[in-house]
Formats: sequence, structure tokens, C-alpha cells
Amino acid sequence: MNDFVMDFGFGMIALVVLAIVVIALLISCIKIVPQANAYVVERLGAYHATWSTGMHFKVPFIDRIAKKVSLKEQVIDFPPQPVITKDNVTMQIDTVIYFQITDSKLYAYGVERPLSAIENLSATTLRNIIGDMELDHTLTSRDIINSKIRVILDEATDAWGIKVNRVELKNIIPPKEIQDSMEKQMKAERERRAKILDAEGEKRSAILIAEGQKESAVLRAEAVRETKIREAQGEAEAILSVQRALADSLKLLNESNPNEAVLALKSLEAFEKAADGKATKIIIPSNIQGMAGLATSLKEFFTTDTPVQ
Repeated sequence: MNDFVMDFGFGMIALVVLAIVVIALLISCIKIVPQANAYVVERLGAYHATWSTGMHFKVPFIDRIAKKVSLKEQVIDFPPQPVITKDNVTMQIDTVIYFQITDSKLYAYGVERPLSAIENLSATTLRNIIGDMELDHTLTSRDIINSKIRVILDEATDAWGIKVNRVELKNIIPPKEIQDSMEKQMKAERERRAKILDAEGEKRSAILIAEGQKESAVLRAEAVRETKIREAQGEAEAILSVQRALADSLKLLNESNPNEAVLALKSLEAFEKAADGKATKIIIPSNIQGMAGLATSLKEFFTTDTPVQ
């Protein structure tokens, strides 16, 4: 009886242990694929399926997760690669590649060590592109080089389930002597631009000074012209006023109906003004001469005939 109890106890323990092992095995076969990831699963050594995000069950001892693949965009910074330009200048260029896995099966089975394959392919492609360009063109054509490398890498990596999104040349390092020459050239160019700016400033300053002098001269001439115009206008107005006054006096004289004696007197006054010591020769009109003789005769007549008291 005791032996039966002992055997039964050992059997129960074995069943419990076996159940625990089975449960643990089943739990280990439950796999949860995280977001932006994919699992490549093999069954008996052959490709079986690609698990996407979510919970999956793996058949024990038959299924195997061959590769865990990240579907996020990845960045690879390759070390500098020596390249030779068309004009035989050796320099170092390092590239940065942004890529994304689009097909997990092709990525797992397309090529051995995909990242190493991309690095070698980018290096050879870069050498081919730079070999057709001169140094100056290389330094100023980064966008063109980036586009060419991206297109070539994208076509080549399609069979590996990889999509190359961008390629950037991180650094272009020419030889030391080329760097020194470029620095001297840049310094000379900066000095040339500085001299041009100084010359432009002096030219502009001279133009402004000349324009100021021109405007000043024009203003002075305008002032002189305006002064002469005003003086002429004043003289004309004065002459016009005198003429108007003379015309008014003649008009008044004519309206007063003067006799011959008044006219003779006015003639003598005019003659007096004409002979005011400013002329060396005086031409006396005949009518004034007659009037002067008449005045003299009258004076003598009154002087002779006057009785002495």
C-alpha cells in the first residue's frame, strides 16, 4: 500500500512538472511583433511567413524566427572614401545614406550582410561619379552627386528589399596643399570684393557731391534769374506808373482846355529840363524860339514904356 502511494505521488509530481513545461513551452511560442517591425519565420529551414505587428504563435520545434527586421528609416554614416577627380586630385569623401526596408523577405535572403553591400556599392559609385568631374565642379555640385548616387543605389538595392531615400555628402576633404591654395584664392577674392565695394562707395560719394554742386548752382542761377525778373518787373511797373502819371497829367491838362500861354510855358519847362547842363548841343524847335522872342519883346516893352515916378 505504501509503495502504491509513493508511486502515485511521484506520478503526480511528474505530471505537474510536465504540465508546467508544456505551459512554459506554449507561452514561449507566443510572439508579439512590435510596431514598425517584422519577423521572418522559417518552417523546417524554409521560408514560411513574414509576421507583421501583432501577436503570433510559433509551432514548437518546427518554426523558427530567422530574422527580426526594423521597418523604420535608418541612417548609415560611412567613413571617408578616397576618390580621384578627373584632374587627378585625390581627396576624401564620406557619405550618409538614409534607407528603409520595404521587403523583409528580400532583405533576409537577398544579400549577405546588406549594410556592408550598401557601403561597398556607394564607394564604387562615388568613385565613378567623381572620376568624371573636376575638382572645382565637385566642390560646387553636391546636389548633383547626391542625386546620382541615390538613383544608382536605389536601383541596385531593389533586389535586396531596400529603398534608398536620400544620400548626402557629409564632408569633402581635399589635400592640404589644395586647401591652402583655396584659402589664398578666397582671401584674394574677398580683398577684390572689398576694393570693388570701396571703389563703388567713392564713386557714389563723388556722384552725390557732383549732384549736390549741380543742384546748388542751379538754385543759385534760379535765384539770380528770379532776382533779375523781379527787378525788371519793378522797373517796368515804375516806368508804367510814370507813364500813367504823365498820361493822367496830359489828360487833365487837355480836359482843362489850356490857352496858348500855358502851352508855351509847358514848352519852356520841357526845354529847361532838356537843357539842364547834361547836353553839349541843344536843338531848339522853331516854335519855342518864336515864343522865347515874344517873351523877350514883351519884357522890353513893359520895361521901356513904364513911366518914371
